[in-house]
Amino acid sequence: MTLLHLSDNQTKGKVYLLGAGPGDVDLLTVKAWRLLKSADVVLYDALVSEDILALIPSNAEKIKVGKRAGKHSAAQSEINRLLVTKAYTRSKVIRLKGGDPFIFGRGGEELQALIEAEIDFEVVPGITAASGASAYAGIPLTHRDFVRSVTFITGHCQKQGQPVDWHYYSQADNTLVIYMGIINAATIQQGLLAAGRAADTPVAIISKASTPQQRSFIGKLSELDVLAQAPELQMPALIMIGEVVSLSNELNWFEQSASAAGNGAAALAQLQEN
Repeated sequence: MTLLHLSDNQTKGKVYLLGAGPGDVDLLTVKAWRLLKSADVVLYDALVSEDILALIPSNAEKIKVGKRAGKHSAAQSEINRLLVTKAYTRSKVIRLKGGDPFIFGRGGEELQALIEAEIDFEVVPGITAASGASAYAGIPLTHRDFVRSVTFITGHCQKQGQPVDWHYYSQADNTLVIYMGIINAATIQQGLLAAGRAADTPVAIISKASTPQQRSFIGKLSELDVLAQAPELQMPALIMIGEVVSLSNELNWFEQSASAAGNGAAALAQLQEN
């Protein structure tokens, strides 16, 4: 990649690679909150919630560079160029990513570009989508009565033209979390079934985890393709597969609390009308 050549004696700023978490503004780390409040420029992803973007100072430059399936607003090479050029003109540059920047976030690639340009940086981790969805949907990633391991993979089902070997992910005692997998849900389902994962394995799609719009779509592996086509399903969403999903009905405190609050508000409104 070729970066802009700028004067070596020009004062450089610093870039902060910052994880915004799954959506709930209260899940930001204290350090992430502090840095956002004093940012000069913020390059942010499409998955960052509006509540978190509201923390950015009104006089800071805001640049949307997020990538969504079929709706890329900036190529990765252009994002890298922007990070370098902004660091030459601003003191505190924030690269704000949904979840954690080092889990399917291309954070490592962006830091390599900064190293090439001799730009100072820090990394501030965030709660990754798997942890946020797990906690807010009542689906433990691990549980000694059900699983021995957990695996995070991306739902882009081919790498350099080679199909995924789903046998690596077919173990019954493993929780499988799939990022960016909704478009390829049918392929994922077929691959796991062909590799021997049981058709009745519990699955969940968690939509807009940790936000007021969160919704869990629960079913079996044999139904994953149907769940992924639900008209109510909103992005971002991720897929969780494994026996621990069966605990959701019992442990899903967040959506149950929201439902109870909604029912309580409706009941109060009805009493007031009467």
